[in-house]
Amino acid sequence: MLKRYFVNNKKRNFSTASVWIKGGSDMDSVGKKGINKILSSLLTRGCEGFNNFTLSDYIESYGAELNQEVFEDGILISIKSLNEYFSKLFPLLDLIINKPNLLEIEFQKVKKSSINIIKKDKENPFNICFENWRRIVYSNHPYAFNTNGNANDVSNITYEDVLLEFKNFKRRDKYLISNNLEINGVNIETSEKKPSEEKSRTINHDLSPNKRFVLNNNDSNQTIIIMGDQTCSRRNSEYLPLKVLESYLSYGMSAALFKLFREKHGITYDLGVYYPIRSGNAPFLIYLSVSNNQALFAFELLSTLWNNLLFNPLTDAEIFLAKEKLKGSFLLGNQSVDEILQRKIQLISYGISPISESYLNSKIEEISSLDILKLTNKYFSKPFLSISGNKKICLEISNKWKKNF
Repeated sequence: MLKRYFVNNKKRNFSTASVWIKGGSDMDSVGKKGINKILSSLLTRGCEGFNNFTLSDYIESYGAELNQEVFEDGILISIKSLNEYFSKLFPLLDLIINKPNLLEIEFQKVKKSSINIIKKDKENPFNICFENWRRIVYSNHPYAFNTNGNANDVSNITYEDVLLEFKNFKRRDKYLISNNLEINGVNIETSEKKPSEEKSRTINHDLSPNKRFVLNNNDSNQTIIIMGDQTCSRRNSEYLPLKVLESYLSYGMSAALFKLFREKHGITYDLGVYYPIRSGNAPFLIYLSVSNNQALFAFELLSTLWNNLLFNPLTDAEIFLAKEKLKGSFLLGNQSVDEILQRKIQLISYGISPISESYLNSKIEEISSLDILKLTNKYFSKPFLSISGNKKICLEISNKWKKNF
């Protein structure tokens, strides 16, 4: 069943329509990791009335865009064009989702491409470090795996497997959203209501430091450190306090991470926080990359920062600035129609009513330093660490890890 919504955004000279299909790589079965990525790519390679080339030529003839992306919780397929051509292109979404060609020759191309992407990812030590972190944090949970799958599984996926997965795909809930009023959907602005919230629950990782640690040895001059844990879903009332914490740590040059690692000590290549929107328990992690000769010092700084988050509440000035930066980030995210539509339809698929900016800001204002301190102790008292780098340095960090955490 396809549920339709529209956002009566400021008049633009282009229209975008996106379909969110509930269930992405989390629907990949055991031994078939990556099958929904293959299926999603295959859907956009021809549909009723169009082969791969004629579909591409038809879309390009109107200067339009067709995109697809697989997430852990869903698949997003969108089309974008000038308003005057939208009525000619919008019907393609229905054909792509309900009447794709799914040709075996195209399947072979997509499968080969998926394998190449996975191999390319393996060349990046950061990707390896992150994938190792996900596996120890989430174990057998769907969030433990890359949406592209793994090389062994993808190699064994057959054409018949994909046709069977498409039958599953057709039964999934689907949500369409557009900024074009002609789609005959529900106006989100007039249907807004106070969102329901998921009850808070405790994540208890009763694990020794050894079971919360993984390393990858490589011969580069770079050490990568990733530290964090799973937290809560987007439906949870704890989501916003954790966004304030993310803002404090990583938003702009006034962020705690930037001031500590770049401004004060100048030792990092790359650093930040990863805290995506997820239907289930989202990961919250700090990542940084440093030269080998600075790796031990960087880990000591990170350990000190981590302990401060566990034992010392943010000052009034720190939490005020973090809130203001978070509000600013929401405003920035409202400048792009594509971002607005994707965010809203994703939330709707999670069972969350999109809320007004004023309501969101009022909820942010209610957050206190003690709220954040409570959550850091709940989620981050036993963090997971993944490192990638020189074997000797990794072992030294491992020893410090065991003592500190």
